[in-house]
Amino acid sequence: MKFVDVALFDIKAGKGGDGAVSFRHELFVANGGPNGGDGGDGGNVIFIGDEGKSSLLDLKLQKNYFAFDGEKGDIKNMHGKDGKDIFVKVPVGTVLINQENQDILADFTKEGQTIILAHGGKGGKGNARFANSRNKAPTIFEAGELGEKFSIRAELKVLADVGFVGLPNAGKSTLLRAISNSKAEVADYPFTTINPQLGVSRDNQGRSFTVADLPGLIEGASLGRGLGHEFLRHIERCRIICHVIDMSGNYGTEDVIKNYELIRNELITYNLNLEKRHEIIVANKIDLVEAQINIIDFKEHFPNHQIIEISGAKKININSLLTAIADALQTTKDIPLWEIKGNEIKEGVKIYTFESPTKDIQVMNLGNGRWEVKGEPVFKVYQKTPIATHDNLLLFNEKMKKLGVYETLREKGAAKGDFVKIFDIELEWMD
Repeated sequence: MKFVDVALFDIKAGKGGDGAVSFRHELFVANGGPNGGDGGDGGNVIFIGDEGKSSLLDLKLQKNYFAFDGEKGDIKNMHGKDGKDIFVKVPVGTVLINQENQDILADFTKEGQTIILAHGGKGGKGNARFANSRNKAPTIFEAGELGEKFSIRAELKVLADVGFVGLPNAGKSTLLRAISNSKAEVADYPFTTINPQLGVSRDNQGRSFTVADLPGLIEGASLGRGLGHEFLRHIERCRIICHVIDMSGNYGTEDVIKNYELIRNELITYNLNLEKRHEIIVANKIDLVEAQINIIDFKEHFPNHQIIEISGAKKININSLLTAIADALQTTKDIPLWEIKGNEIKEGVKIYTFESPTKDIQVMNLGNGRWEVKGEPVFKVYQKTPIATHDNLLLFNEKMKKLGVYETLREKGAAKGDFVKIFDIELEWMD
């Protein structure tokens, strides 16, 4: 299966069904009362974490996920059926992001985790709900609310405790095979690893953890060069960064200090919070003479860094590395980078409430006795209160007054006989 770790698609929950306008017509019962039923609720779009999935290919191929609308209310106080929900399975490790404002809507970290991402609209009330002592035969009804909709960017970030980073051919894949059950491909050419490779490791005390061999970086990766962001997004979840360096400097032809600083700079440029991750420098290929010379200068240059000298190919000092990783994991919190702010960790996870900020009501003079009214609060009234009956027209006017629309029209100089456009309807101003 093709490994796909980014997908763009749209989701939309179902619209609620409209309420019904109906009256009793029973034999020998004069002027029967209202009995219009409520509409059904719209279906939700629900996402589920699934460990059996390893790619976002399905999401990339199918661009739309729309739930079903609720059915209309009916006579005899019969409620419409609720719309069917739609269920979408995503790999564990998937993050769903609102493309409009870049808010994180959901983060799937475990099997079976279920999140309603787009809520269906509530069904509208039928006229039976509006009967009272003053109006015993109302023709008032509500339209069903619209379901929520989002344009989504899905990103799959590997779920690993430890991430191996470094230049191509630093020996990450060889090291992963040496410390785990991974069968990562190993060869003497750049970018042997083009997808994250996972393995499970265990130290001599029996402490186990997952390790990811992540594709090699080059200068400019934070700007998308080389494998660029195809790699960098996967490091975000790792609790510890193991920076694997070919301490031989490619058999003495490269400056190992510059190599380390290059990769370190790419990580920080991509995400400043990566600098706050616990880091272990893995000085690889220490069995080579060039590496034994370079390590002396390297340690002098970085005296406060944790440095473990190993050879992945010869399996030298592997147990010391595993112990160092396991020790660090015991004291490192499992917190996603997007929950870290500045030098402090936020107290809780941000909860996305799906409530948009109320936008100002706009009343615009179009000239020649014509006006236009816009705004989210106005749209909600317009959508929920269709002007299909005289009672609904009166109710619509009352709601517009409460929003302050009519007062604003007066203040701006609306005159009798002017026309006011509210989305798709046009009303004559009679004040």
